[in-house]
Amino acid sequence: MTTVARMLVTALADHGVTSVWGVVGDALNPVTDAIRTEDRVEWVGVRHEEAAAFAAGAQAQLTGRIGVCAGTVGPGSIHLLNGLYDAKKSHAPVLAICGQVPMAEMGSEYFQEVDNDVLFKDVAVYSRTVTSAEQFPYVLEQAVNAANQHQGVAVITLPGDVGDLEVPRGTPEPRFVDHHPSTTPAAEQLAEAARLLDGAAKVTMLVGKGAHDAREDVLATAQLLSAPMVLSLKAKEGLERDNPYQVGQSGLLGNPAAQHAFDDCDVLLLVGTDFPYREWYPTGKTVIQIDARGENIGRRVHVDLGLVGHAETTLAALRPLLHAKADTSHLERSRERYEGWVEKQQHLTDPAYDRKRLGVVRKLVDNTSRAIRPELLAAAVDRHAADDAIFTADTGMSTVWLSRFVHMRGTRRHLGSYNLGSMANAMPQALGASALDRRRQVVAFCGDGGLTMLMGDLITAVTYQLPVTLVVFDNSRLGMVKLEQEQGGLPEFGTVLANPDLAKVAEACGLRGVRVEDPDDVDEAVREALAHDGPVLLDVVTNPEEISLPPKPTLSQAWGFAIAKSKEILVSGE
Repeated sequence: MTTVARMLVTALADHGVTSVWGVVGDALNPVTDAIRTEDRVEWVGVRHEEAAAFAAGAQAQLTGRIGVCAGTVGPGSIHLLNGLYDAKKSHAPVLAICGQVPMAEMGSEYFQEVDNDVLFKDVAVYSRTVTSAEQFPYVLEQAVNAANQHQGVAVITLPGDVGDLEVPRGTPEPRFVDHHPSTTPAAEQLAEAARLLDGAAKVTMLVGKGAHDAREDVLATAQLLSAPMVLSLKAKEGLERDNPYQVGQSGLLGNPAAQHAFDDCDVLLLVGTDFPYREWYPTGKTVIQIDARGENIGRRVHVDLGLVGHAETTLAALRPLLHAKADTSHLERSRERYEGWVEKQQHLTDPAYDRKRLGVVRKLVDNTSRAIRPELLAAAVDRHAADDAIFTADTGMSTVWLSRFVHMRGTRRHLGSYNLGSMANAMPQALGASALDRRRQVVAFCGDGGLTMLMGDLITAVTYQLPVTLVVFDNSRLGMVKLEQEQGGLPEFGTVLANPDLAKVAEACGLRGVRVEDPDDVDEAVREALAHDGPVLLDVVTNPEEISLPPKPTLSQAWGFAIAKSKEILVSGE
């Protein structure tokens, strides 16, 4: 005989789950006790359930298999929501185990009672409350299968008196399905795509995360089409390295070469991307979109031809129908612009930049505090990090610096809250990544606002010996909000953060803490931090005035900055 809780933990272990993230308590006690006696599963007790959900989501994204988190009755489950929404938006299969009051008290407004089925209705592809031992195996099977097949969140709610119930003898063990068969569009649609592409003088590709497993097919297609390739941020890890066609990202964190590749093409070929920012798509182009999710086609930009299929099989079937383009000028011009932009960006990574001719002038405008430029820090991390490192990045300026200065060479991976855009994701995602393999280097690009929002889980890194490197871009600002305010002509307001010495905070929690205030000390500090055998926090005081220009700044943005700066000067002079 076995109990509901033991069947749950054994089935998850058999499926390959190696850790469960959460906070212990009341209704979860049977589950955590079952984990205690299951050698294949590690319980990671976090200080905030939001961190648990972020960590589980990170594991799901890195492995493609289900991640698991847990929250107990009421507030404990509510705290999971933000991290679960990030998993939903990132298409990460995650199972949340949630506690509930005893069955006899359900519906009575009992202490801490929350209707979980209602609470999780929007975030979950499957959500059920278990009310009997006989029901449980089928609920578990449906939940995991739904999370795997829909690449989303499933929630199982266990009332406090259900986990210890015995499952009837002879009940079949849950069996899970996680196979995702590839699909290919119909032959006539492929023929039409080939006709449109062959008839275009200049083709540009926009490639996203959906093409992660189709690297060779994507590169071969770009070669045939002589097409510059704009990469979504999430596509960097699989397609940036050794790619003679890529021209970086578009959007606010992009570059002028990517925008040129868009504006100068006749046909735009979208492959496995749901890039959401409509204002950055070119107008007046013929658009072909390949996506395994039919609901994604046409929702960002008008599409002339939609192909529902996986990138690998679709491109493999399309390529034999294409004729190679002899004219490579569109690709060459885009690449020249990209390489020129990259070279200019590298000037900002020089520790002596502000002491040289151009820097001496520039710092009077955008580095009056003479702080460390974030570009210098990001480039140093890129230089010293391992070729198989996993990077995470907080939403905002930390993501900009990762996008522009960290190169996904080797087998590097990276994660962020790129679809939900939550604060405070980088550290807990790094914890999740590190728990998968403590021998692999994991580096988090943390904003000071993001890190301090969930700072209690610094202790989790120490408790569970998770050797993460937390690199804090400590500009005492909510940097992206500051930029948004100034672009709109508003003076900076409400973005200043009164930070403590974060290195000392880290040391008090048991991490190694290093604080850097001099540009000349950055390189060695980064090297030592990455070599440290254990969790370390590198607190680098960076320039709060640094401006990350979009690929094609508008007149209104420039005017907005001018107005905002004049207002800030007036206010500071009062």
